[in-house]
Parts: sequence; structure tokens; C-alpha cells
Amino acid sequence: MEGGGSEQQQQGTVTCGSWIRRPENMNWVVFGKSRGKEDSSSVLTIFSFDPKTTCLSSSPLATYVFEAVDGDPVSIAVHPSGDDVVCSTSNGGCKLFELYGPESNAKLLARESAPLQGIGPQKCLAFSVDGSKLATGGLDGHMRILEWPSLSIILDEPKAHNSVRDMDFSLDSEFLASTSTDGSARIWKTEDGVPVTTLTRDSDEKIELCCFSKDGTKPFLFCTVQKGAKALTSVWDISTWKKIGHKRLLKKSAAVMSVSKDGKYLALGSKDGDICVVEVKKMEICHWSKRLHLGTCIATLDFCPTERVVLTTSSEWGAVVTKLNVPADWKEWQIYLLLLGLFLASAVAFYIFFEKSDNFWNFPLGKNQPARPEFGAFIKDSQPSDDRNIWGPVDM
Repeated sequence: MEGGGSEQQQQGTVTCGSWIRRPENMNWVVFGKSRGKEDSSSVLTIFSFDPKTTCLSSSPLATYVFEAVDGDPVSIAVHPSGDDVVCSTSNGGCKLFELYGPESNAKLLARESAPLQGIGPQKCLAFSVDGSKLATGGLDGHMRILEWPSLSIILDEPKAHNSVRDMDFSLDSEFLASTSTDGSARIWKTEDGVPVTTLTRDSDEKIELCCFSKDGTKPFLFCTVQKGAKALTSVWDISTWKKIGHKRLLKKSAAVMSVSKDGKYLALGSKDGDICVVEVKKMEICHWSKRLHLGTCIATLDFCPTERVVLTTSSEWGAVVTKLNVPADWKEWQIYLLLLGLFLASAVAFYIFFEKSDNFWNFPLGKNQPARPEFGAFIKDSQPSDDRNIWGPVDM
């Protein structure tokens, strides 16, 4: 399917962004914006999201202004609880923020984070799915895995890669996958930071992006692979770390990749502003938005936690919120309504069968035979008394 769903754009020099899941299935969005040409400041801003209109609020709920020595925001990670945000800056390492308050009075409070101060710009930041660990990957190839919220160090590897390009935690938070600008990819145990394996690749292949499956049934690792002039999406089995297949989806080099929170969809964003969304079960494209960022490399691609909506950002065209042209999901109340309808239909069918049963079997006396009980009596007598054993002896 080509063509995008409904879209909303936020102009500005947006360098990174992410969804924030709040209580009662509310969703907010956090953006990092760099300095403009007119001595403006770098900021971290938060907007609310209206799922009915697929729009962000016209004004931010909260804003944090970076100091000049911090530089510009580089990457953002949001804790699964929605209460903490980590932002890497171009000069000052990482800053930690606590998000609190209702929508009418939201606040971003900066916190001290000694283990993350002065570590340089981090290309990648990621929280584990269970929220117990934070991983960082630097432009200098330095990787770290830290316990959360204590920030005690599990892994501190200065030469993990030439330069970290992408990383992702597995659904059970047991593994961390990371890729390098030199085309290699490594797997780490998050419990102790021990390297598990380096993914095998052909001499003409470069592994670029990585995402673990998130549906809980298929233990796969998706990677984008550049094989000569061909851009492929390859799949590894995480029980053996062997490649099991590949497919051409985006058919051009991908700049970013993401998996929906329920694992049903995989999204790829190109270096010239396109996105395609793939149904994981069939590995077929179900949504395509071309020139979403008008020929600019997409920097952020993130699925909304509760809606079929994606957030994309680019430095030239700001942020875009896009509603996907995919089948609507069943809501919880719809499932309960369906079950209630099935129950009522079964009750009506049983009543009709009881009333018409004699005619069906063509009994000679018809439905008014003397020994035939009334429907109400049948209901009343359907429960056996406590002093009767209607089942008889049971063999054990």
C-alpha cells in the first residue's frame, strides 16, 4: 500500500524524539531541538498527543533549556515507566531528567548522573524492556550497560566497536545487540556484560541496524544489511544466532528501524525520507509513506505505545506524526462485547431448541405432553442437591 495516513508536522531543527507512555494509556512526545541560526538555545520539549485527531498539542507541556556548554541533543531514551528521560548531548555526555506532574502542570527536573557525565556524545541510548538496565553506545565505539536506577556499571568496553551505529534489547532483556559503522554486529549478555557472539556475514555484507522481535512468540533479531548495491532485511534466530533468511523490503538503504511495542509491525526509514511498515507475521509491506521528510535522512522512527501511529524526525523538516494505514486493532471493550453477544446468542439458541425440541424429533404427543417439564422447572431442577451423587463412583 502506498501513500501515508493522516500526518501532523512540527517544524524546527529536531535532532531526536521519542514517545512517552503515561498513566491511563496517555501518550506524550519528547523532542530534542538544536540551536538555530539566531542565537536560540537547545531545548528538550514535551507535547501531549490526542489519539482522536492524531495531533500533538499546539504548545509544549514542559521545556528544559540546555546550557551553552552542553551542546545540542543527540539521542533520547525514555524509561518504560514514563517517569525518566535520558538525553545525550554533543558536548556534555548524558543528562537525566525526572518527569512528573499532570498534563496541566508537567515538569522536567534535571538530576545528577556522575557515571554518565563527560562521556562524550552517545549515538545510541536504550532502556531494557523491563526497565532494569540502560545501555549507551558512543560515537567513539565505547559501550556501557548500567543497572537502573543505581547506574552501577555492568559493562564498560571502550573498544566494543569502531563507532556504535545501533543497539536494541531483547524482549526478555537478556541480550543486547549492537552494530558498528564498520558493518559488524555483536551480541552481549546483559546480566554480566559478557560478549556472546559476533554475527556472521559475507565479505561484501555490512550489518547496519538491529531490532529484536517483540511479540513473544518468534525469537528473532532483525537487521538491515547492505550487500553490495542491495539493501536487505535479514533475520537471525536468537537461539542459535544463525541467519535464517532475508527479504528486500525498503529496497534502499535504511537510516533507522523500529518494532512496534506488541511486535506486530516492523518499520524502516530511508535516507531520503521514506518509511515503510511491514507486518511481521507475513513479512509484507502494509503501509508506505514516500517523501515524508522531503529527501532528508530520517533520524528517529518510533511507534506509539498504544496507537497505530509513528513518530519520525529529521534535522531539516522537524517531527512528523503519521497515522498508519493498517487494520484497526480490537479494543478491550469490543472483545468483552463480542463475548457477551456470543453468550446471549447461545442462551437464545438453547431456549429455542428446548421449546421446539419435540417438533424436531416428531414425538407423537407434541410439546404439550403431560410429563414434559416447564422451562422454568428445568432451570430450577438443574442443580443437584448436596445429598445426591449423580455421577456415581469414580475410578481414580
